Amino acid sequence: MNISGLELSILVPAFLAGLLVLVSHVPLGMQVLSRGIVFIDLAIAQIAGLGVIAADLMGFEPQGVGVQVSAVSAALLGAFLLTYTEKRWPEVQEALIGVLFVLAATGGVLLLAHNVHGGEHLKDLLVGQILWVNYQQLPLAAIFSLAVALLWFTQRQRLGVLGFYILFAFAVTASVQLVGIYLVFASLIVPAMATRYYAPKQRLIWAYLSGLIAYALGLLASAWWDLPAGAVIVWAMAGVGLIVYGFGPRRHQIAA
Repeated sequence: MNISGLELSILVPAFLAGLLVLVSHVPLGMQVLSRGIVFIDLAIAQIAGLGVIAADLMGFEPQGVGVQVSAVSAALLGAFLLTYTEKRWPEVQEALIGVLFVLAATGGVLLLAHNVHGGEHLKDLLVGQILWVNYQQLPLAAIFSLAVALLWFTQRQRLGVLGFYILFAFAVTASVQLVGIYLVFASLIVPAMATRYYAPKQRLIWAYLSGLIAYALGLLASAWWDLPAGAVIVWAMAGVGLIVYGFGPRRHQIAA
């Protein structure tokens, strides 16, 4: 696809999907960064993806109820496990998250080992197919994202460790099927990192703004140069994040 044949019917739902992902992922990403468990999103997303692969092998329809139940169940299982390990072995929690990610990733490879389209399935899960998002998928994604954001902003002091992991599992399960694991990670971490020295209110605004600009620029660039949209958006998010960080306050400015 090139810019002369740009289809708003393709780009608009893709951009809206990115917006919905950012609604819940920006505040959760800030919490992930502050807790020092950066790779939790990769782990939970990969576990949710493992649930999607398992549902596909069992013959459930893509985007059907069975797939959603399988993905959510897998993500919640991962959330409960990480809640236990954080209480039991907090000093190695980040390492355990990494191990869980590797197990889920290789589990997906093993499940797809005899599938002739296994490589394609894994690529779709990682890079995502954001340009394939349609308007019919957005209402359910909107309900997930808005509900997660509302609960986080109004009830985060009461959630505790388990509540945070459960909320995180639901958020990631919905988003990984829309945009892929790589974009889930970028949407969570890059805006949070780029704005980590901003004042709280300004931080939220600039984090959302940087994510929106990155999705818009990435989609347009992928259309112009006919490149995979998910990968281009990740790079756009990194570039925009660097600019936002570069023009923002520094640690010594805050201390002063």
